[in-house]
Formats: sequence, structure tokens, C-alpha cells
Amino acid sequence: MKTLSTLYRFISVVFTAGVLGSCAPTVTTYQLEPVSGDLATIDGRPVTKAERNGVGVVASFEREDMEFVTLDVEVKNRTDHPIEVNPADFHFVALGASQDTLTDPLNTSLLLMRNAADPAYEAGRVSRKRKAEEKRLKRAKVFNTILMVAVIASDVSSSGKSRSYGEYVNNRVTHNLAYQGIAVKRAIDYSTFANRMERFDYEEYRWRELALKANTLAPGESVRGFVYLPKITSAKYLSVSYSIPEQATVPLLFKQELVQQKKKRQRR
Repeated sequence: MKTLSTLYRFISVVFTAGVLGSCAPTVTTYQLEPVSGDLATIDGRPVTKAERNGVGVVASFEREDMEFVTLDVEVKNRTDHPIEVNPADFHFVALGASQDTLTDPLNTSLLLMRNAADPAYEAGRVSRKRKAEEKRLKRAKVFNTILMVAVIASDVSSSGKSRSYGEYVNNRVTHNLAYQGIAVKRAIDYSTFANRMERFDYEEYRWRELALKANTLAPGESVRGFVYLPKITSAKYLSVSYSIPEQATVPLLFKQELVQQKKKRQRR
């Protein structure tokens, strides 16, 4: 039956993925280091400071965070008037080893540049991702029910047929594997759901509590938070700029390195 063959293919894919995952010897991590501006080391961390037209930016590499690299940023208003701070006004151009500009692989006529994540927009996406994940689990439940009905029907249909002892044993083994496979799939579906919802909880916290917020800074005030830049694997440098329209563009240059680390063995 088609549903049974689908289940068997699923079990095979899960087993293969588990074997390949357990054999992965290393993981790649991103490391950024500032190489421009007024450089200093604070608490063992390289920090850079730059200022243009009274707009000051202090930045350091914080960590890799899922699909982003994170900068710890403080924006200072040294002007005599209020300024509007928006993390979405951070952007960067990806550079090669010679600090030459890279082109976008999707359109070679364009520079490879990206904007920092907009916390307000990303927070809205979290809600949509939650709803999509709930729908995915519902579809998985329906599919699991269809699989179970098909296996039961096949089991009942074949159990009444006369066969040799060897055929009987093969039939029992096949259907027992099918029942076990459905149980495994259900467990994976619920585990995936729980893991993703936990991730969405963290993402919501990240955009609400950790990220630099859009706000108005009065003269002499400053604001601090994390700025999230999309990962670009091919970049050797990130030419980061913070721009306030018709006010200032503050440049920051970070060297990017991909570090291979041995994957820690999981205790059994």
C-alpha cells in the first residue's frame, strides 16, 4: 500500500539522518573582530568606537545567534538636538580577503550587502511562525492517523490469510515495524513541535528584551542593545555602517573568521 511505503521511506530517512548526524566531527562557528576606529580591549573583548557629526557608536562582537551574528552596540548622541535611533539603519557590505567588495550570488550586478534585523518586524514574524508550526502539527496528526488506519487495515486483511510459518513471521515483523514507525514519527513530530516553540519563545524574548530598540535620543543620552546581522559565510570582512539620514554615517569594519571546532560527544 502507498501509505505503508511512505512510512518505510520515512523510517529510512530518519535512520540515515541520525547516522550522518552522529558522524559529524566538527562544527563551524563565526568570530568577528573590530579592525577600525578607536580600538580597545574591555574585559578581554575587542571593542571599537567611531563618531561622525556628533553621533557615536561603540561596538563589539557578542556571539553567534542562530542565523545571525550579534554585535553589542551603544549609540551616543553628542549633538545638540534629538536623534532617531533605529537598529534597522545598521547595514553592511560583505568584503573579501583583500577587503574587495563581494557580489550578490543571486544578482552579480549588485553588491553583497544586507540590513540588520528589524526587531519590530522580526517580533511580528514570531507570531506567524508559531501559527504555522501549530498547523504543521495538526497536519502531522492527520497523516499519522491515516497511516495507522492503513496499517491496521493491512494487518487485519493479511492476518486471516493462510500462509506458511515463515510468511506469518514476516507479516508480523512487517506490521510491528509499521506500528513502531508510527510511534517514532509521532514522538518526532511532538519533539520537533516542542523544540520549535521553545525556539520561538527565545526569539520573542530576543527581540523584546535584548535587541537595540528604535527610540529618540535626547542630547547627551545613549542607548545600548544587540544588533543582529544576517550571516554571510563567504565574507572575510563586514563593512558595517550606521546611518541616520541627513545626519551621519558611522563606519565600522569587522574581520570575520569561521572557526572549525570539534563537536562534543553526547553522553549516552
